Amino acid sequence: MPDGDGRTVLLVEDEPQIRRLLRTALAAHGYRLIESSTGEDGLQQAATRLPDLVIVDLGLPDLDGVDVIRRLREWSATPIIVLSARGQERDKIEALEAGADDYVSKPFGVGELVARMRVAWRHALRSHQADEPTFTLGELTIDLAHRRVSVGGRDVHLTPHEYRLLTTLARYAGKVLTHQQLLKEVWGPPYTEQAHYLRVYMAQLRRKLEENPARPRYLLTEPGVGYRLAAE
Repeated sequence: MPDGDGRTVLLVEDEPQIRRLLRTALAAHGYRLIESSTGEDGLQQAATRLPDLVIVDLGLPDLDGVDVIRRLREWSATPIIVLSARGQERDKIEALEAGADDYVSKPFGVGELVARMRVAWRHALRSHQADEPTFTLGELTIDLAHRRVSVGGRDVHLTPHEYRLLTTLARYAGKVLTHQQLLKEVWGPPYTEQAHYLRVYMAQLRRKLEENPARPRYLLTEPGVGYRLAAE
Protein backbone atom coordinates (compact mmCIF):
# COMPACT_ATOMS: atom_id res chain seq x y z
CA MET A 1 0.00 0.00 0.00
CA PRO A 2 1.39 3.48 -0.84
CA ASP A 3 2.82 5.17 2.23
CA GLY A 4 4.36 8.34 0.84
CA ASP A 5 1.42 10.57 1.69
CA GLY A 6 2.02 12.52 -1.52
CA ARG A 7 5.31 13.94 -0.24
CA THR A 8 7.51 15.44 -2.91
CA VAL A 9 11.00 14.11 -3.64
CA LEU A 10 13.51 15.96 -5.84
CA LEU A 11 15.89 13.62 -7.70
CA VAL A 12 19.06 15.28 -9.06
CA GLU A 13 20.46 12.52 -11.26
CA ASP A 14 21.87 12.51 -14.80
CA GLU A 15 21.42 8.77 -15.52
CA PRO A 16 18.09 8.30 -17.38
CA GLN A 17 17.74 4.66 -16.30
CA ILE A 18 17.99 5.61 -12.62
CA ARG A 19 15.40 8.34 -13.11
CA ARG A 20 13.05 5.89 -14.84
CA LEU A 21 13.50 3.32 -12.07
CA LEU A 22 12.77 5.78 -9.28
CA ARG A 23 9.94 7.47 -11.19
CA THR A 24 8.05 4.18 -11.15
CA ALA A 25 9.19 2.88 -7.76
CA LEU A 26 8.57 6.04 -5.75
CA ALA A 27 5.18 6.60 -7.38
CA ALA A 28 4.24 3.08 -6.26
CA HIS A 29 5.10 4.13 -2.69
CA GLY A 30 2.94 7.25 -2.92
CA TYR A 31 5.65 9.86 -3.53
CA ARG A 32 5.66 12.60 -6.15
CA LEU A 33 8.96 12.86 -8.02
CA ILE A 34 10.58 16.00 -9.45
CA GLU A 35 13.49 15.21 -11.77
CA SER A 36 16.61 17.21 -12.60
CA SER A 37 19.55 16.04 -14.69
CA THR A 38 21.98 18.82 -13.68
CA GLY A 39 23.07 20.44 -10.45
CA GLU A 40 22.05 23.96 -11.44
CA ASP A 41 18.56 22.85 -12.45
CA GLY A 42 18.29 20.82 -9.25
CA LEU A 43 19.10 23.89 -7.16
CA GLN A 44 16.51 25.92 -9.07
CA GLN A 45 13.87 23.19 -8.63
CA ALA A 46 14.65 22.99 -4.91
CA ALA A 47 14.17 26.74 -4.53
CA THR A 48 10.93 26.92 -6.52
CA ARG A 49 9.25 23.60 -5.71
CA LEU A 50 10.39 23.23 -2.05
CA PRO A 51 10.52 19.39 -2.00
CA ASP A 52 10.19 17.35 1.19
CA LEU A 53 13.43 15.48 0.47
CA VAL A 54 16.30 15.71 -2.04
CA ILE A 55 18.22 12.80 -3.55
CA VAL A 56 21.52 13.89 -5.12
CA ASP A 57 23.99 12.04 -7.33
CA LEU A 58 27.60 13.15 -6.82
CA GLY A 59 28.71 12.72 -10.44
CA LEU A 60 26.64 15.40 -12.16
CA PRO A 61 27.64 16.87 -15.56
CA ASP A 62 27.89 20.51 -14.44
CA LEU A 63 28.45 20.62 -10.65
CA ASP A 64 29.88 18.20 -8.14
CA GLY A 65 27.07 16.82 -6.00
CA VAL A 66 28.91 17.95 -2.86
CA ASP A 67 28.71 21.55 -4.10
CA VAL A 68 24.97 21.10 -4.67
CA ILE A 69 24.61 19.91 -1.07
CA ARG A 70 26.61 22.85 0.29
CA ARG A 71 24.54 25.35 -1.67
CA LEU A 72 21.29 23.74 -0.54
CA ARG A 73 22.43 23.85 3.08
CA GLU A 74 22.99 27.60 2.84
CA TRP A 75 19.22 28.06 3.05
CA SER A 76 17.43 24.72 3.44
CA ALA A 77 17.14 22.09 6.19
CA THR A 78 15.34 19.65 3.86
CA PRO A 79 16.67 16.08 4.27
CA ILE A 80 19.28 15.17 1.65
CA ILE A 81 20.29 11.64 0.64
CA VAL A 82 23.29 11.04 -1.59
CA LEU A 83 22.87 8.34 -4.25
CA SER A 84 26.17 7.67 -5.97
CA ALA A 85 28.52 5.11 -7.48
CA ARG A 86 31.42 6.77 -5.65
CA GLY A 87 32.08 4.30 -2.89
CA GLN A 88 35.26 5.72 -1.40
CA GLU A 89 35.07 6.60 2.30
CA ARG A 90 36.40 10.10 1.63
CA ASP A 91 33.49 10.77 -0.76
CA LYS A 92 30.98 9.70 1.86
CA ILE A 93 32.67 11.78 4.55
CA GLU A 94 32.84 14.87 2.31
CA ALA A 95 29.15 14.58 1.41
CA LEU A 96 28.04 14.06 5.01
CA GLU A 97 30.15 16.93 6.30
CA ALA A 98 28.71 19.15 3.55
CA GLY A 99 25.27 18.52 5.06
CA ALA A 100 23.86 15.29 3.61
CA ASP A 101 21.77 13.18 5.97
CA ASP A 102 22.64 9.81 4.50
CA TYR A 103 24.53 8.04 1.72
CA VAL A 104 23.29 5.15 -0.45
CA SER A 105 25.77 3.51 -2.82
CA LYS A 106 24.96 2.33 -6.33
CA PRO A 107 23.90 -0.30 -7.17
CA PHE A 108 21.10 0.00 -4.63
CA GLY A 109 17.79 -1.57 -3.71
CA VAL A 110 14.67 0.59 -3.85
CA GLY A 111 13.52 -0.87 -0.54
CA GLU A 112 16.73 0.27 1.15
CA LEU A 113 16.46 3.75 -0.36
CA VAL A 114 12.83 4.17 0.78
CA ALA A 115 13.80 3.00 4.27
CA ARG A 116 16.62 5.57 4.39
CA MET A 117 14.16 8.25 3.26
CA ARG A 118 11.86 7.42 6.17
CA VAL A 119 14.79 7.55 8.59
CA ALA A 120 15.81 10.98 7.24
CA TRP A 121 12.28 12.28 7.81
CA ARG A 122 12.25 10.90 11.35
CA HIS A 123 15.54 12.63 12.03
CA ALA A 124 14.12 15.90 10.71
CA LEU A 125 11.10 15.49 12.97
CA ARG A 126 13.30 14.83 15.99
CA SER A 127 15.32 17.95 15.17
CA HIS A 128 12.13 20.02 15.40
CA GLN A 129 11.38 18.33 18.73
CA ALA A 130 14.88 18.87 20.11
CA ASP A 131 13.61 20.67 23.19
CA GLU A 132 11.63 17.65 24.40
CA PRO A 133 13.05 16.49 27.75
CA THR A 134 13.00 12.74 27.04
CA PHE A 135 14.40 10.67 24.18
CA THR A 136 13.16 7.07 23.86
CA LEU A 137 14.42 4.38 21.51
CA GLY A 138 13.21 0.85 22.21
CA GLU A 139 14.21 0.14 25.82
CA LEU A 140 16.70 3.01 25.86
CA THR A 141 15.54 6.21 27.57
CA ILE A 142 17.52 9.44 27.92
CA ASP A 143 16.04 11.89 30.42
CA LEU A 144 17.69 15.11 29.29
CA ALA A 145 16.19 17.24 32.05
CA HIS A 146 17.71 15.07 34.80
CA ARG A 147 20.72 13.73 32.85
CA ARG A 148 19.63 10.15 33.47
CA VAL A 149 19.96 7.18 31.12
CA SER A 150 18.15 3.87 31.53
CA VAL A 151 17.76 0.63 29.59
CA GLY A 152 14.68 -1.47 30.27
CA GLY A 153 13.97 0.62 33.37
CA ARG A 154 17.48 0.03 34.78
CA ASP A 155 19.54 3.18 35.41
CA VAL A 156 22.90 3.25 33.66
CA HIS A 157 25.78 5.34 34.96
CA LEU A 158 27.69 7.18 32.23
CA THR A 159 30.79 9.33 32.47
CA PRO A 160 30.43 12.95 31.28
CA HIS A 161 32.04 12.19 27.90
CA GLU A 162 29.95 9.03 27.42
CA TYR A 163 26.80 11.02 28.16
CA ARG A 164 27.79 13.83 25.79
CA LEU A 165 28.55 11.33 23.02
CA LEU A 166 25.21 9.56 23.51
CA THR A 167 23.15 12.76 23.60
CA THR A 168 24.92 14.09 20.50
CA LEU A 169 24.00 10.92 18.62
CA ALA A 170 20.44 11.16 19.99
CA ARG A 171 20.09 14.75 18.79
CA TYR A 172 20.82 13.51 15.27
CA ALA A 173 19.13 10.10 15.60
CA GLY A 174 19.03 8.32 12.25
CA LYS A 175 21.71 10.57 10.71
CA VAL A 176 25.26 9.41 10.06
CA LEU A 177 27.78 11.55 11.94
CA THR A 178 31.38 11.40 10.76
CA HIS A 179 34.26 10.83 13.15
CA GLN A 180 35.32 14.46 12.84
CA GLN A 181 31.80 15.77 13.46
CA LEU A 182 31.50 13.73 16.65
CA LEU A 183 34.98 14.57 17.91
CA LYS A 184 34.40 18.29 17.33
CA GLU A 185 30.98 18.18 19.02
CA VAL A 186 31.98 16.08 22.04
CA TRP A 187 35.64 16.93 22.68
CA GLY A 188 36.12 20.18 20.76
CA PRO A 189 37.94 21.32 17.57
CA PRO A 190 41.48 20.44 18.80
CA TYR A 191 40.50 16.75 18.94
CA THR A 192 39.12 16.20 15.43
CA GLU A 193 42.00 13.85 14.50
CA GLN A 194 41.80 11.72 17.67
CA ALA A 195 39.65 8.92 16.22
CA HIS A 196 40.84 6.46 18.88
CA TYR A 197 38.85 8.46 21.47
CA LEU A 198 35.66 7.54 19.63
CA ARG A 199 36.53 3.85 19.38
CA VAL A 200 37.22 3.65 23.11
CA TYR A 201 34.11 5.54 24.23
CA MET A 202 31.82 3.84 21.73
CA ALA A 203 32.97 0.45 23.00
CA GLN A 204 32.28 1.58 26.57
CA LEU A 205 28.81 2.85 25.66
CA ARG A 206 27.94 -0.39 23.91
CA ARG A 207 29.01 -2.45 26.91
CA LYS A 208 26.70 -0.37 29.09
CA LEU A 209 23.69 0.01 26.76
CA GLU A 210 23.60 -2.92 24.34
CA GLU A 211 22.33 -6.39 25.20
CA ASN A 212 24.96 -7.76 22.80
CA PRO A 213 27.75 -5.19 22.24
CA ALA A 214 29.11 -7.23 19.32
CA ARG A 215 25.76 -6.90 17.51
CA PRO A 216 24.53 -3.46 18.56
CA ARG A 217 20.89 -2.49 18.26
CA TYR A 218 21.21 1.21 19.03
CA LEU A 219 24.77 2.39 18.38
CA LEU A 220 25.51 1.57 14.75
CA THR A 221 28.83 1.80 12.89
CA GLU A 222 29.21 3.21 9.38
CA PRO A 223 32.58 1.58 8.53
CA GLY A 224 35.33 4.09 7.87
CA VAL A 225 32.89 7.00 8.08
CA GLY A 226 31.36 7.37 11.55
CA TYR A 227 28.40 6.33 13.67
CA ARG A 228 24.67 6.74 13.90
CA LEU A 229 22.06 6.14 16.58
CA ALA A 230 19.27 3.98 15.16
CA ALA A 231 16.11 5.97 14.47
CA GLU A 232 13.76 3.37 15.90
